[in-house]
Amino acid sequence: MGAWTLEFDGFDPDREGVREALCTLGNGYLATRGAVPERDAGGVHYPGTYVAGCYNRLADTAAGGTISNESLVNLPNWLPLTFRADDGPWLGRPGVELSDEYHELDLRRGVLTRRFRSRDGAGRITAVVQRRFVHLRHEHLCGLQTTLTPENWSGTLAVRSGLDATVANTGVSRYRGLSARHFTPVATETAGTDAVLCAVETNQSHIRVAEAARTRVLSLGRPVDAAREVYEEPGRIGHEIGVAVRAGQQYTVEKLVAVHTSRDSATSDPMDAAVQRLHRLDGFDRLLDEHALAWRQLWRRFRISLRAEHSPALPVVRLHLFHLLQTVSANSVDVDAGVPARGLHGEAYRGHVLWDELFVFPILNLRMPLLSRALLRYRYRRLPQARAAARDAGLGGALYPWQSGSDGREESQRLHLNPLSGRWVPDASRLQRHVGLAVAYNVWHYYQATGDAEFLGHYGAEMILEIARCFAGLAEYDHGRDRYVIRGVMGPDEFHTGYPGSDREGIDNNAYTNVLAAWAMRRALDVLDLLGPDRRAELSETLCIAAAEPQRWDDISRRMYVPIRPDGIIEQFEGYAALAELDWAGYRDRYGDIRRLDRILESEGDSPNRYQASKQADVLMLFYLMSADELAELFDRLGYWLPCDAIPKNIEYYLARTSHGSTLSAVVHAWVLARAHRAEALRYFVEALGSDVADIQGGTTAEGVHLAAMAGSVDILQRCFAGVETRDDTLLLNPYWPGHLGTLEFGIRYREHPLTLRITGDTIRVDAGAARQPPVRLSCRGETVLLGPGETIEFPVAPGDGGDQHPGR
Repeated sequence: MGAWTLEFDGFDPDREGVREALCTLGNGYLATRGAVPERDAGGVHYPGTYVAGCYNRLADTAAGGTISNESLVNLPNWLPLTFRADDGPWLGRPGVELSDEYHELDLRRGVLTRRFRSRDGAGRITAVVQRRFVHLRHEHLCGLQTTLTPENWSGTLAVRSGLDATVANTGVSRYRGLSARHFTPVATETAGTDAVLCAVETNQSHIRVAEAARTRVLSLGRPVDAAREVYEEPGRIGHEIGVAVRAGQQYTVEKLVAVHTSRDSATSDPMDAAVQRLHRLDGFDRLLDEHALAWRQLWRRFRISLRAEHSPALPVVRLHLFHLLQTVSANSVDVDAGVPARGLHGEAYRGHVLWDELFVFPILNLRMPLLSRALLRYRYRRLPQARAAARDAGLGGALYPWQSGSDGREESQRLHLNPLSGRWVPDASRLQRHVGLAVAYNVWHYYQATGDAEFLGHYGAEMILEIARCFAGLAEYDHGRDRYVIRGVMGPDEFHTGYPGSDREGIDNNAYTNVLAAWAMRRALDVLDLLGPDRRAELSETLCIAAAEPQRWDDISRRMYVPIRPDGIIEQFEGYAALAELDWAGYRDRYGDIRRLDRILESEGDSPNRYQASKQADVLMLFYLMSADELAELFDRLGYWLPCDAIPKNIEYYLARTSHGSTLSAVVHAWVLARAHRAEALRYFVEALGSDVADIQGGTTAEGVHLAAMAGSVDILQRCFAGVETRDDTLLLNPYWPGHLGTLEFGIRYREHPLTLRITGDTIRVDAGAARQPPVRLSCRGETVLLGPGETIEFPVAPGDGGDQHPGR
């Protein structure tokens, strides 16, 4: 990687899917994978275009039952473009060889460039340079520019440029036995002399999608005379253009595309909208300049630098930010969509929204809070569905789904295919009730970062209160313990779906779930205190909050059961310590990569339910989400005492029992190891950086990037090493920065104050930019100051002094 570029030299069919995912271009509204324009899907290549929130549901029969899956739809491919010399073979077909192929993703400008030379059977060589964008300012626009130079031939250059609606959702191999065709054709027609139109409609959700493409040929910046014919095949339409060319002269093919759907705001008919937008367009270069300007402006908000002699981490951090900002951006604000776990880069998890926003919001809250607010409203709009789910489960409040799509119902599979055994096995992941606690956490921390009382009063409070009600219903009073318990859930670990030999789904008293539930009860009480008396009365009336409910929340926040052993080890769930120990060395010797230990065990007729083995951090997530101060306060309120060495003991205990089957595992372990085991923390940080660039899970990146791990790797710098935390109307700074990495500098916005933070091994400096807001409170290791617009403060940081605000630092 360069400082601002990701390069791929040559062609590697085994890595092409990874390259396509990592070269995806998007703008928060739509994204297109970095597939080459001349190839259809199949085997090596997989073109994919996805619009945020565009889902469709299909039903199938599997394992003797009916399953229903809602998917983010792979829309018609707008990329198709190929050429040939005279009557030779078309690029992408047998008879044409490529050499010197090179791809470069420009992160600074959001441009994908491809260079290669083609040679046909007659020896005719053509040099090709392709550039493309998915426009950041004009979210409905995409562009592909192809510059061709006949090197050793003159004659007729034939170009085919079109739209392809024959695509399906086949990007994940384990889904390929299931229904994959999500739309039916509506229209393929011309739209003027140099444009074509393709429109489809999803076959269940009835979303209309229209793509209009305009193709022109230029030489020396001017249109050239060209013969043009329309070609039309089932599901495809385009133009075949013939141009007389001379050896050594450049010819540029400009393809501009407009994409609209019936979900768009201020749109009557997507077909008309796409055509009208296309006819108003300038040329490729003018649009590219506007696109590059939009990226420059966005990078100012998300600026980050690492001044060191050699910093291999920074380019990858920029790549991760780039893909985050292609998935969610200012264009997402008016789109009813959440944060898809695998971005808009592929079809893994079927484009569903899980808990990944938990790792994304810390980046957005302090840079683009308007976007955080919009994404939280995705959850608010699905509050009625969450209430219905709670009622169906015999609970009050709101029960959010583990996997969410178009309308907020539970989209988790009841069966999933184990590719190692070929068997369909039960899937209990819908029991990860903790996703609702993540929603409450995100709402609360958005408020802490912004002070947005209007959002809290109109949207956030209602979500937190209804989530607290739901978990108050899940909590049962255990007379023997004189505490509240929560039974039949799954924790973040995901391996443990029940107890050995039991037919009952779920485990009891997952520590992470119980502690977060107690935290949510406390926050619900805080919310009621923060609301003005009129709004509090309105919400209490609307939600029928009885006087006894807050009392119950307070009681649960003080008497929730947490399984803690006498030696200070927090049991992942009740009964975890009684499970068998796994022969970790033996499994590593036999299988090598045991990240997906659950699949290995199932293929052997065994189950992870029998073992003290975790896919990813579970108990340790508590140390990731909360500062030591906050955890200490929680446990003290609950009446539990942890010995001073409890945190390192828990880290050591669970680290030895984790397979790291999730890319998030490296993020969390880098965090919690940062104070006591800096070298080990940096190793996990490097692993987190390589989650997708190195495709550490062996093929999953081709199905879509791991967005939470990407955001989490940035957050390690921000909240872990730099020690930035927002709590109690204060910006808390507790850096534990490895000085040998150089100087870290980045910008944030706290309570509408633009701040620049500069962290070295021994100081942290904060510069406040221009603002019209009152001063904000900053605190660094016991020293608290007010910082006003235009002011600067510098705090000393003693080498090796990690403070005590966060156990991971």
